[in-house]
Amino acid sequence: MSRAMLCQVELGKSTPTINVLWRIARALCIPFSALLGDGAEPRSVVVRAGSSKVLTSHDGTFASRALFPAGRPQRVEFYELRISARSAERAEAHPPGTKENLVVAHGALTVSVGKARHRLELGDAIVFDADVPHEYANDEEEDAVIYLVVTYERSEHRLLDV
Repeated sequence: MSRAMLCQVELGKSTPTINVLWRIARALCIPFSALLGDGAEPRSVVVRAGSSKVLTSHDGTFASRALFPAGRPQRVEFYELRISARSAERAEAHPPGTKENLVVAHGALTVSVGKARHRLELGDAIVFDADVPHEYANDEEEDAVIYLVVTYERSEHRLLDV
């Protein structure tokens, strides 16, 4: 990522894509969720559907909605993903020890982890080490909805622990 792009994001002149935010989080060695809010979190939080943080891909075919309160680094993150028909989203490798666990709530999906490909139908789930490039591909005629849990290795919080 260029310095100019990072500067545009910092100044609020550019809205970063999901991939840009993942790169920033990885470079800072912090969980992705640390970039989504202001840091304050009460003991109980209702995350309203209409006010959730939603990030989309550059072409709009992939959307990720955080199902946890924004603003505080999370060791475990929970997302609703929507993947348009006949589209795919590639993800870069996450830090070592990161795991992804997802379940298909609507439609079907092919998940590629490294060189392995896994076809998932409605209700199927997969858990994988996310420290390699991976892809979610929807080859169907209808949009897919997936629920994703990302678990970070405890060492990811080394810069945030007190």
